[in-house]
Amino acid sequence: MGRTLNRLTAVKVDKLKKPGMHADGGGLYLRVAPNGTNKSWIFRFGDQGKLRDMGLGGLDAISLAAARRRAAECRELRAQGIDPITRHRESVAQQRAADAKSLTFKECAARYIATHEAAWGRKHHEAWTVTLRDHCGVLADLPVRTIETAHVMQVLSPIWKERTVTASRLRGRIEAVLDWSKVSGFREGENPARWRGHLKHLLPAPGDVRDVEHYPALPYAEISAFIAKLRKNTSMAARCLEFMVLTAARLGEARYATWQEIDLESKTWTIPGPRMKSGQAHRVPLSRRAVELLKEAWSIRRGDLVFWGRRDGALAATNILHLAKQVAGLPVTVHGFRSTFRDWAGETTSFPNHVVEQALAHAIPNAVEAAYRRGDLFEKRRKLMEAWATYCGKPAAKGEVVAIRHRGGAEQ
Repeated sequence: MGRTLNRLTAVKVDKLKKPGMHADGGGLYLRVAPNGTNKSWIFRFGDQGKLRDMGLGGLDAISLAAARRRAAECRELRAQGIDPITRHRESVAQQRAADAKSLTFKECAARYIATHEAAWGRKHHEAWTVTLRDHCGVLADLPVRTIETAHVMQVLSPIWKERTVTASRLRGRIEAVLDWSKVSGFREGENPARWRGHLKHLLPAPGDVRDVEHYPALPYAEISAFIAKLRKNTSMAARCLEFMVLTAARLGEARYATWQEIDLESKTWTIPGPRMKSGQAHRVPLSRRAVELLKEAWSIRRGDLVFWGRRDGALAATNILHLAKQVAGLPVTVHGFRSTFRDWAGETTSFPNHVVEQALAHAIPNAVEAAYRRGDLFEKRRKLMEAWATYCGKPAAKGEVVAIRHRGGAEQ
């Protein structure tokens, strides 16, 4: 090992083309590859009569000054009788262990599902995937080891009273993912999603709230005033909310709509099975106003999602819920707009019940009826959804009942 330090200069390092080892002193070398362009730093030291080389990094990433600092650290370790190569390997292993413990909730949930999906049916697998995706945005990117009770409550509180069954299942699934994470070594401590002895003291028991009256849906006579006010808001959340109202879609279906699902030419939105509650793909006829909203969204698109939020990801469900309550001036639920649509169709129009139910993508409870009704009533539903969009966009007196008839006056 040479005694003279700092033989090289930044200019010389940059200009060196001759292949080989070029000493800077103190065991630090610049190695130039045979092609004369690839250059890397080497710390060379003697160990029991043998020379050993330790790579410090390429010149493109490590400057001359940084290489000298690293070489000085290696010399200090050697003075203490420590092998710098062994120490480096230990540091890398420790960092990898730390990185493993920094897995996010989303990553752990994916691994949990992958571990168990072989024992699950398709519907159960989809239910897990959709529930965690739609409601755990707060947790998704958090390192799983950092998740605390406050984070879990932030997920559950907004839906505990309104969608108690869903919220209770969601809590159990979060608990299962966090339990798996602990057993796998990715987190420590008690599970903040456990019910017994913990969340039961912060939330009412599901059985006690299941029969409590839900927050009201917006009366259909007030939907036009709601839409008029909503259209004054130019946010992406407002566009998504109006689109959801006009299509009578569920929140998760609208939030995660992608451009691949949209056919503007045929005015059709095809929601794939994995995102549907039924597990079956569902075609949605798009009204003229729904198409206008999509064209507006297309003009400012950023990625695959039709309606995007922070960092171009999906819009937060809580943001849309808050917006709906703010515009309505009532504690309405987003899901309640489907009830608004249902009440309007049943009380003010002559559209058959089975057409309305198909528009809501409700399952057919009667097996005989299901066997005979093989089509999706698409063209009839198109007339229904256009009538709904017209009603939403045309101010009407509160309480006014509007009869919907088709050409020629014939009812359907």
